[in-house]
Amino acid sequence: MKVLVPVKRVVDANVKVRVKADHSNVDTANLKMALNPFCEIAVEEAVRLKEAGIATEVVVVSVGSKAVQEQLRTAMALGADRAIHIETDEELVPLSIAKLLLAVQQKEQAQLVVFGKQSIDGDNNQTGQMLAALADMPQATFASEVKVEGDNIVVTREIDGGLQTLTMPLPAVVTVDLRLNEPRYASLPNIMKAKRKPLDVHSVTDLAVTLKAHQTVLKVTPPAERQAGIMVSSVEELVEKLKIEAKVI
Repeated sequence: MKVLVPVKRVVDANVKVRVKADHSNVDTANLKMALNPFCEIAVEEAVRLKEAGIATEVVVVSVGSKAVQEQLRTAMALGADRAIHIETDEELVPLSIAKLLLAVQQKEQAQLVVFGKQSIDGDNNQTGQMLAALADMPQATFASEVKVEGDNIVVTREIDGGLQTLTMPLPAVVTVDLRLNEPRYASLPNIMKAKRKPLDVHSVTDLAVTLKAHQTVLKVTPPAERQAGIMVSSVEELVEKLKIEAKVI
């Protein structure tokens, strides 16, 4: 069974981002970049399936500039067998990325496509669902447990009311949540091995995919700064302020 894992290059989760002076976008110059944390979980799950003898090959794929090859090498250091880089300098929306991934899936014919549930930059939570719709594949989102049973996959997913278990035929799309696993650290020997693993580069033209602008970012602004709180001397004073000043009760 081949497993395809789309991954994304994002600003490191521990870095504080800032907005450009012209409010056109987030300023990523000189910021530390990393593999999206949810994508790390997806890679880890795919590697575990391979270690269990269920998967035979783990392929990672990413869309973006040449810089994303750093994150693809990281994914291969974590255990992926090879990588595919769809090179473009354009900032694409989830639907465009899903169309490119569809072209890759049609070529690779993976039995399982594992996404992180969302990226920590856009927080869109859309690409996995869009690929499943475009490819007409069953999907399970927010997975906290994944089991492959013959030609089916059993996914326990987190919902508002608790847990829901789905059984789907393969091939299928799964998006993973935080509690699925704890990603491993890449060892130095594996980092060195990843440099020799195959990484294929394709352009959007190579995949014969026609993209168009679905939306335009008009302005990016930082969130409003939180106002300082005040100390009250009694419950009565708190109730009075909530009633008179805040007008919430």
